[in-house]
Amino acid sequence: MIKLHGVTKIYPGSSVALRDVNLHIEAGEFVSIVGQSGTGKTTLIKLLIAEEKPTKGRLEIGGWDISSIGNSQIPYLRRQLGVIFQDFKLLNRKTVFENVSFALEVAGESRHRIHDLVPQVLEIVGLGSKSTRYPDQLSGGEQQRVVIARSLVHRPKIIVADEPTGNLDSINTEEIIGILKKINEFGTTILLVTHNREVVNHLRRRVITLHDGQVVSDEQSGKYVL
Repeated sequence: MIKLHGVTKIYPGSSVALRDVNLHIEAGEFVSIVGQSGTGKTTLIKLLIAEEKPTKGRLEIGGWDISSIGNSQIPYLRRQLGVIFQDFKLLNRKTVFENVSFALEVAGESRHRIHDLVPQVLEIVGLGSKSTRYPDQLSGGEQQRVVIARSLVHRPKIIVADEPTGNLDSINTEEIIGILKKINEFGTTILLVTHNREVVNHLRRRVITLHDGQVVSDEQSGKYVL
């Protein structure tokens, strides 16, 4: 599903963000990517969504080499990937339904298709009864559920969750992780990028640890020990 072959990313000024990274993530896995700030986690996400390109090496998603992907192909790639950010990036003047449907509208989906899909994903994240509310009428946990729904609406094969619980309390954190596990049970590959040691250790799923731009640990049922 996701393969990195000797991937290195060097920024101007000779700053090495990733150094000779080799990874293979199978379809349907739930993988936590952990490490201290500045270890390359953010750069890895940027490479996966083609916001950046590797300096060296090859990056494949579903057998598609995206190492030198053209600008015209990036929108298609991003419809295969759902991305969840820590800062919700919701449109405050749009309702929950409109925030989720906007991603489909941009992609040119029909009104009929939109009104079919959006209620389905809102039910999955437990917001079926709050589709007409605005972001400022929701709790932080509910806003993050809207973000998850928006990432799901294209039915992506992979969800990349970048610190999705970073701004949430322990109760909302548990609920969001529960939703991600539920999505994973449908067969979607989940990449969880997090600093939250408690979440990672509770999941007891595969843990990949980055340090100084390199993979220093890859445990199938590991713990976050750094």
